[in-house]
Amino acid sequence: MTRMAERIANKLEQALAPQHLNVIDESHQHQGHGGWREGGETHFRVEIVAAAFAGKSRLDRHRLVNVALAQELAERVHALAIVARTPDEG
Repeated sequence: MTRMAERIANKLEQALAPQHLNVIDESHQHQGHGGWREGGETHFRVEIVAAAFAGKSRLDRHRLVNVALAQELAERVHALAIVARTPDEG
């Protein structure tokens, strides 16, 4: 796991106490595209299952993730794909 991926995972674990969390660095797939930087760590996919998402819309779930990762998004992360589910949605 890259340093940024670990940082993302740690922030999400603290903010949302997920039952499942997978942080995938997809930067290598975007080399040469907008926002890509030498060394990668710019494009990520997050798959997260957390009770904190219960009763929330898809947009509100994404907002919770984006708020938790505001610093990372401002500093280096250019793109973040999010799959956010509740434990019941598995």
